[in-house]
Amino acid sequence: MALVPKRFLAFFSLPILRRAAYHFRRMTGGLDRAFFLRIGLLILAFLLFAAALVTLTERHEDGHEWDTPREFASQFLLSFHWGVTTVMAAGDASYVKSPIGILVSWLLVLFGVGIVAALTGALVGFLIDYLLKEGQGMGASGYRDHIVVCGWNATARELIQELSTDEYTTNIVVMHDSDKNPAGDGIYFVSGDITMARDLIRAGIEDAMAAVVCPADGSNEADMKSILCVMAIESLAPQVRTVVEVNNPAHVEHFQRADADEILVSSQLVSRLMARSSLYPGLANLVTDIVSGGEGSELYRVQLPDECVGLSVDELSAKLRAEHRATLLSVSRAGQAYVNPPEDFRLAAGDDLVVVAESLGSLAPLQMDHDLH
Repeated sequence: MALVPKRFLAFFSLPILRRAAYHFRRMTGGLDRAFFLRIGLLILAFLLFAAALVTLTERHEDGHEWDTPREFASQFLLSFHWGVTTVMAAGDASYVKSPIGILVSWLLVLFGVGIVAALTGALVGFLIDYLLKEGQGMGASGYRDHIVVCGWNATARELIQELSTDEYTTNIVVMHDSDKNPAGDGIYFVSGDITMARDLIRAGIEDAMAAVVCPADGSNEADMKSILCVMAIESLAPQVRTVVEVNNPAHVEHFQRADADEILVSSQLVSRLMARSSLYPGLANLVTDIVSGGEGSELYRVQLPDECVGLSVDELSAKLRAEHRATLLSVSRAGQAYVNPPEDFRLAAGDDLVVVAESLGSLAPLQMDHDLH
């Protein structure tokens, strides 16, 4: 297996095969099936006629008479098999000796050349169409458990850069109404409208792990389009976790009604961080380092280990620090975050933790519930 090139294996990976299947369905969806059925019947009739003609002419050539219909049927099947293999350029040339039989064999060879040429042309045409459509973002991702980035702006660019350096890397699909991939190489691109179901399906939204919705600009209209995008995603794949960037804080209520899971108002986040930094110097650098994966300070949300059920926060903090080199930031229970819980707070089954650590190590990443806000 080590001798097989990685590019060769990647070409036949499941996403590639799903994309090829999508393009095949797209190209054959408008074909007239009745026409091809008639063509197939015509080819079959031609082969049957050729087999019957060869069977009869070769009988007279050898001076042999068929004693029973079974003998004739047996010889006819052999002639039909010879005709099919001759079309496929694998027939036995010595099977026929009569002039008519030789003429039929020539016709079958020419017929086979025509079929091979037609199939080769169809395959080349399919590959060219596949490559062109994929380059233009007209394909289907074929991924599962991936992240779909709906829309493109500066936030999306930084987001993709951050995700590409995460310890648990995942496939990323960028969906944007453009003729060119804005994310560059290594990121699958789908050209389409983020509010349209058919384009979201091509991005694989039904099998995605999460969707991140980024407004195209800072206008209210961009927020409205993001709301429509969230509604479309919730209609197609309610289990997919949606994270939305919002321009106007007044629109947060609308995003909540659309059932967005995570709503981030960029202006509020920046202004509040700037306010705290003006009071406490260095706070902005600290927060930036944590959320951007600085050295030894990756931010993770993990499942509570079974052996930690019943511990106090102090005991859990000491255990995480000693065994995982992780610092506990908060405990989440039933959708509520406890950043600084009281002394009598005890960990329970089903809790999850937000920690800062160099890596996850043996800690299990949290499998997010769509209905957990």
